[in-house]
Amino acid sequence: MLRNLPEHVTIMNKLLITLLLSGSFLLSAQNKINQADFALLQKMEANRTEGKTKFWRFISDANKYVNIGIPVGLLVAGSITHDKEMRQNALYVATSTATTVIFTYTLKTVVKRPRPFQMHVNFTAVYQPREHSFPSGHTSSAFSTASAVSLAYPKWYVMAPSYLFAGAVGYSRMYLGVHYPSDVAAGAVLGTGTALGLQFMKK
Repeated sequence: MLRNLPEHVTIMNKLLITLLLSGSFLLSAQNKINQADFALLQKMEANRTEGKTKFWRFISDANKYVNIGIPVGLLVAGSITHDKEMRQNALYVATSTATTVIFTYTLKTVVKRPRPFQMHVNFTAVYQPREHSFPSGHTSSAFSTASAVSLAYPKWYVMAPSYLFAGAVGYSRMYLGVHYPSDVAAGAVLGTGTALGLQFMKK
């Protein structure tokens, strides 16, 4: 049945199925994964300082503005310069990130993994989001934006800062105590995979 679908649709379907299976695996092996994940979070919690906490909270909060600002900036610049390719790439980046957000919240609803501070009463998060933990939405959107921009403009001076920021966002979610490392890893895979699956949209 999948043979009759366009290639990019098949890729997206396979990606979603893979992540759903990963989520199911997490449920069945949650205790073992939590032990490994939580050990790293405890180390980060023990090394928090006021200055570092402010910095990583800033990086985490900046993510949504970067995700919106990049496609908007491309669209505005493309409109001013009458660059059709840039406008198309703006649509590609925005669509990739929006699709990633939909996939992320679908998985959160299916997997329903509790946040670290919900599973471990002695663990303190910097703040307490309400949504479920798996996968990390900040990380998935950051890597989706970074991957889409890098695919559209495969230059080192685009790719390096894009992935550096995405990696920093992922780290910030662990440092702040709101996500397990496995949540962040899954978010990175989801965001990158979605951008790859939708790259037919770029110019």
